[in-house]
Amino acid sequence: MLDQHTPRDDQRHLQHRVLAFGAYILAFALFWRFIGLPTDIIAALGWLWLATICWRIGRPFRDHLAFLRDWLPVAAVLSIYDVSRGFADNGAQPHLHEMIRFDRWLIGGNDLPTHWMQRAFYDPDVVHWWDLVVSAIYFSHFIATPVAAVVLWLRSRQRWVRFTRRWIALSIAGLSTYFLFPAAPPWWADERAQVIDPVARISTRGWDLIGMRTAGHLLNVAQQNLSNEVAAMPSLHSAFALFVVAFFLPTVRRRWWPLLLSYPAAMAVVLVYSGEHWVIDALVGFVYVGLVFIGVAALEAAWARWRTSPLVGPVVDSARQAWARWRTVVLLFLVTAGHRARQALARRRTERTDRAATEPDCDTEAEADECEPVGPPAR
Repeated sequence: MLDQHTPRDDQRHLQHRVLAFGAYILAFALFWRFIGLPTDIIAALGWLWLATICWRIGRPFRDHLAFLRDWLPVAAVLSIYDVSRGFADNGAQPHLHEMIRFDRWLIGGNDLPTHWMQRAFYDPDVVHWWDLVVSAIYFSHFIATPVAAVVLWLRSRQRWVRFTRRWIALSIAGLSTYFLFPAAPPWWADERAQVIDPVARISTRGWDLIGMRTAGHLLNVAQQNLSNEVAAMPSLHSAFALFVVAFFLPTVRRRWWPLLLSYPAAMAVVLVYSGEHWVIDALVGFVYVGLVFIGVAALEAAWARWRTSPLVGPVVDSARQAWARWRTVVLLFLVTAGHRARQALARRRTERTDRAATEPDCDTEAEADECEPVGPPAR
């Protein structure tokens, strides 16, 4: 039977793809403008899935279900990570002075890089064009890794698997450190501990320049209610910026390396300037990327040897068959449970913030009477 596929069919398919993806970009922009960045794992997964559907428009629906089959394990792990990160600061006394001493040693004297940059470029009364650049680079953390993963999934599933292994390993490495070494960022050292001069937290103020107050405000709310305030070490913002670049470096000509590497460098500068991280946080994040790449590559090589051994091979085959039968149920349960736990964590932190805002300030004379214990006078 002759193939009825013609160049006109290719042109029509390209037109459908352009229209579908254009509608997707417009819908995402409106969602971000009026609702905010989809930081929830389930919402982010839905937007990524919709992007692949638009890109592969015209394919049977069963082909689009392959996305859920491959991405549900990733979503389950990241959902667990997201919730666990929020609990990593419970009852912890964060480290501060180690990072302060390093950053002061780095530039000499008693000054801090954050203070120096904010004195030079930050104006509390005016939002400059570079504030918009700062907010855009900071925001790119939330989309660079997922977008790179989706592109790899569309083009090469084998490379996508290698990418997601390192993505999850880097997340777990950062989460483990948050439990073992809780560390506060510069804005926390000023606002909560008051051990350094004032630091402005300005990572999202640039959106005001283009009328994106809603998006910036909702991102701030997510930072307050869903993030771990003492998870500064290592900086996963800088780590993931380098991770995305480093994964693709071997396939890019060397003359483009400086341009690509300028992205993680810019991310580090933005994090320090905006008061979100210390310099040492960003540097340690870069080190974590190298360690994860080395460690995962070693594990992949070891697994390739074990997988073909006569003892381990049959066990792995049996485990994979059992997993194939139950994977969808287990993963949906984990993703849903993580989503509910994330919502509960956000509600708890909102309630804690509201209580702190309504409690009387016992350090002021005007509200001192409200702090007196209620009960019969002492005899």
